[in-house]
Amino acid sequence: MTTTIRQDDLVASIADALQFISYYHPLDFIQAMHAAYLREESPAARDALAQILVNSRLCALGHRPICQDTGIVTVFLKVGMGVRWDAQMSLAEMVNEGVRRAYLHPDNVLRASILDDPDGARRNTGDNTPAVIHTELVPGDTLEVHVAAKGGGSEAKAKFAMLNPSDSVVDWVLEQVPRMGAGWCPPGMLGIGIGGTAEKAMLLAKEALLEPIDIQELRARGAANRAEALRLELMDKVNALGIGAQGLGGLTTVLDVKVKDYPTHAANKAVAVIPNCAATRHAHFVLDGSGPARLEPPRLEDWPEVSWEVGANVRRVDLDRVTPEEVRAWLPGDTVLLSGKLLTGRDAAHKKIVDLLAAGDPLPVDFRGRFIYYVGPVDPVDDEVVGPAGPTTATRMDKFTRTMLERTGLLGMVGKAERGPAAIEAIRDHGAVYLMAVGGAAYLVSKAITAARVLAFPELGMEAIYEFEVKDMPVTVAVDSRGESVHITGPRQWRSVIEHRQLTPA
Repeated sequence: MTTTIRQDDLVASIADALQFISYYHPLDFIQAMHAAYLREESPAARDALAQILVNSRLCALGHRPICQDTGIVTVFLKVGMGVRWDAQMSLAEMVNEGVRRAYLHPDNVLRASILDDPDGARRNTGDNTPAVIHTELVPGDTLEVHVAAKGGGSEAKAKFAMLNPSDSVVDWVLEQVPRMGAGWCPPGMLGIGIGGTAEKAMLLAKEALLEPIDIQELRARGAANRAEALRLELMDKVNALGIGAQGLGGLTTVLDVKVKDYPTHAANKAVAVIPNCAATRHAHFVLDGSGPARLEPPRLEDWPEVSWEVGANVRRVDLDRVTPEEVRAWLPGDTVLLSGKLLTGRDAAHKKIVDLLAAGDPLPVDFRGRFIYYVGPVDPVDDEVVGPAGPTTATRMDKFTRTMLERTGLLGMVGKAERGPAAIEAIRDHGAVYLMAVGGAAYLVSKAITAARVLAFPELGMEAIYEFEVKDMPVTVAVDSRGESVHITGPRQWRSVIEHRQLTPA
C-alpha cells in the first residue's frame, strides 16, 4: 500500500505544530510541574514554580510564547517506505518552509534566534531557519513527525563524555548536574543517552526528551531493565542535590529522567546528558495522506488554579532614584519589585560596549547608576508594548561584568540563574547587585513592561539596547553587594535538609 503526502500538508503541519508548542506546554509537563509546586517547601522555589505555572496558563489563553527564547527547531522524521510525495521541494526544504511560516506568523511572531556563519559574522537568518533535521526510513506508509523547539540556555548545558567501560554513569551524571548551574531553568527533564558512538549518544539523549513524563508510573510498577533502574536512581539522587527550581534550593530539580541506550564498542561507554527546561516544547503527529495534522489543544481546565501574588515582605524600588546606599541594604533572597527605567543588553551589545571602551570611543548610552536587564524580547503584536521578555542566562555576561562595573558606572544587573566566581567578585568589589528574574515566565514578566524604545545598536535586532519602563517587575536578589549568592546558599541549605531526612527514620 502507498500513501501520497502533499507538500502543503507537511509544510502546514510543521508550521502549525511550532505555533502550537510555542504557547501550549505538554499536559504531562503541566501536571508534573503542579505536583512539584504542591510538595515544594522552599518559599523561593515555590514562588518560582507559581510564576511558571501562571505564565503557562497566560500563554495558553493569549497564544503568546511561553519563553522569549522560542528555540532552535529540531525535527525527527520517520518516513514510511510506502510513502509517495506530491511535492516540488526536498524534504528538508518542506520542513524549513514550515519553520519559516511559523516564526513569521503575524498573529504570534516568534523570535528568530538562528545565526549563520556561527564562528564568523553570526548573521541572523531572520526566520529561524534552518532546522536541525533527522530522517529515518522505516517500514510503513505514513510519515511520523516529532517537532521540538529547544532554548539556547538549556541546550548550552548539554554534556558528553566517553567513559571507561567500568565507570559509573550515575556518578558521572551527578558530577555534571551541579556544573550545569541553573541556566537550564530547572525543574525540567534530563535526557540521557548511553552507548553507540559519540554522536549517537547525543542523539539518544535528545530523542529521550520527546518521551512523556511517567516516572511515577515507573516507580509504581518497578524497573524492568537497566535503563529504567537508572531512571529511578538518578531521579532520586539528582533531586537530593537540593538545586531546586531556578537553582534557588528546593525539593525538585528534575520532573523526570529519561534514558535511551544503544549497543556500543567493547572499549567505549559513550554517555550524554541534555536537559530540557521549564519551557519544554514538543509535539508529535502522523501524516497519512488525508491532509495536514490536527493537534488537539488542551482544555483550560487542565491548568491548575495557581495564583502568584506578591507577599508583604517585598522591597519596592524606583530605578530612577535608587542609590548605592539603598542597594547595600538588600539581602540574598529578598523579593524586589522594580519600577522605572530599565536598560537591556545581552551578549552582542556587551561585546560592542567593551569594544567601544577599548577604542576610547564614547558610549551611546549612559549607564551610570542604572540597571541592565539581560534579555532578547519577542517582537510585539497588536497593542503589546513588547512581546514575552524573560531573562537570558547571566553567566554569558560574566566576562564583561568587571569592565561594565568599572568603566560605565553600572549599578546592577538582572538576568537568569547564577553568576560565576569572577562576576561575583566584581559585584562585591564594586558594591553592585545582581537580581534574578524567573526563567520560564517570559509572558508574565512582559506584563510588567509598560513602554519600550531602542536606544542603541538597532542592527542587533532583539539584542539591541532597549530602555524599558517597568511597573512592579518581580525579581529576587541573587548576589548582594557583599558577594553572597543565593544560588550557593540555597542549594546548600536544601541539600542538608534532604540529607537529614534521608538519615532520619520516619
